[in-house]
Amino acid sequence: MKTLSFYSLFAVLFLMGGPLGHPVPAGAQEQSGGAAEETQDNEAGPAQPAIKTLPPAYEEQLMRLSEILGALHYLRNLCGTGEGQTWREEMQKLIAAEKPSEQSQAQMIAAFNRGFRGYAEIHRECNDPAIEAANQFLAQGTRIAAEIPNRYGR
Repeated sequence: MKTLSFYSLFAVLFLMGGPLGHPVPAGAQEQSGGAAEETQDNEAGPAQPAIKTLPPAYEEQLMRLSEILGALHYLRNLCGTGEGQTWREEMQKLIAAEKPSEQSQAQMIAAFNRGFRGYAEIHRECNDPAIEAANQFLAQGTRIAAEIPNRYGR
């Protein structure tokens, strides 16, 4: 992640309306089963194992930030701030800046949805507790957004 301002670091998820699609792996094509193909496979040697990359050290903070963005998307719109899709767009920017693996991206999206849905179940109208929750999320999100580049140098 590059050093980004608070607002550009706050990103909002693009709700996909369903599960993430998975591309068909290149090796999953039909085999015709000829002897010549077997010889070619043996000459090439065993398949190399896929290289696994570790998640970033700040992944837990990213998941929390994603959840905060989902909650803010719901609460700020509930209270009529007129921000529209701001928090969803910020989640999209966060995902674009991070370039997470498919699995990490799915987890970030799930965290955003959890934040949104969790507060949609609790707060049905804009009242003092909803306003206080949104303000606390803004403060916590600001702290996390500043902590990641300061602590991890990205």
